[in-house]
Amino acid sequence: MSLDKDDIRAAVASNILTEPQAASLMALADSRRGTRENMDGLDEPFELFRGFNEVFIVIGLVILYSGWMGLTGINSFLSDNANGSALVYGVISVVVTYALTRYFTLQRRMVAPSIMLVVLMGLSGLQIGASLANLFGFDGASMIAFAATLSTLLLGAFYFVFRIPVTVFFIALGVFVATGALVVQGGVNTPSVSDFFMLTNNGPYAYITIILGLIGLFIAMRFDMSDPHRVTRRASSGFWLHVIAAPAIVNTVALTLLESGGVLNQIILLAFLAIMAIFAIIIDRRSFLVAGIGYIVALAITVLDGNAAIVILILGLGLVFLGAKWEGLRARIMDALPSFPGKDKLPPWGLTETSL
Repeated sequence: MSLDKDDIRAAVASNILTEPQAASLMALADSRRGTRENMDGLDEPFELFRGFNEVFIVIGLVILYSGWMGLTGINSFLSDNANGSALVYGVISVVVTYALTRYFTLQRRMVAPSIMLVVLMGLSGLQIGASLANLFGFDGASMIAFAATLSTLLLGAFYFVFRIPVTVFFIALGVFVATGALVVQGGVNTPSVSDFFMLTNNGPYAYITIILGLIGLFIAMRFDMSDPHRVTRRASSGFWLHVIAAPAIVNTVALTLLESGGVLNQIILLAFLAIMAIFAIIIDRRSFLVAGIGYIVALAITVLDGNAAIVILILGLGLVFLGAKWEGLRARIMDALPSFPGKDKLPPWGLTETSL
């Protein structure tokens, strides 16, 4: 049930709201209704900074933390140097980062400094986790698992307080690292990079990658469908989860098929990439497609050697076409699809006249 302007005026008359509050509320409602429609081509919202002053502050934060690391000697927080003193320094880092976040995020509403402070909070969590792990006698994979888990929990609490969207990216990354380290601790061989993306390789790592990717995609869709017009931080949180979920899913399947070779696998690969492209269009997430394809390009160069060029060429042609015709393609696909659960919670389509 939503409030209209008559309800807001009635609230003012009943002294529930002041006139300035009512004006702000109506402006917010108008903005939420109009933001999506006023976007150029229904573009996907994305923002890293709002001005060079934010970049200036980020540089200052990096230098500040680097100086702190050098002064306290916590430049190797996943080694045997992590001790009781490092634990205290880590706690101090958390407290200072929290205070800075209250200022730059809650008061100044700055984007880039907030992102950097999330990174610093994650590093501080690793510092504390590694120190505690060392005091408990953990080492190797068990230390990494303990530090990554503690850092992830700390970032979860940080997100609960400040709701900085990029935090979910690092939470997901922390879960991935902690899970992999636990598997190594359980006796499985230490993985190479390809083990995380090749289902044909020995070990469970590629299966862990794709399972965690699917979980991340599910949570990202929950964020997206709670805010189809993408005007709140929930949609931005969904964006960052798509960035990490997409490569986990797309790369694992695509690179496995590429590595297997054969005409049949190549046909299946083309069909899979087409399905992923259609899925990205339906959910209106260019980030999902770009993240997945982008990592395929990077890993194809590493894994496929001489065959990488043709793969990159085909992917490039596909991305250019989709970028040019995205809105029109989406409108036609969505109109052609029958009604299904959640369709009405996806971003609107057909709001602009875009021809194919």
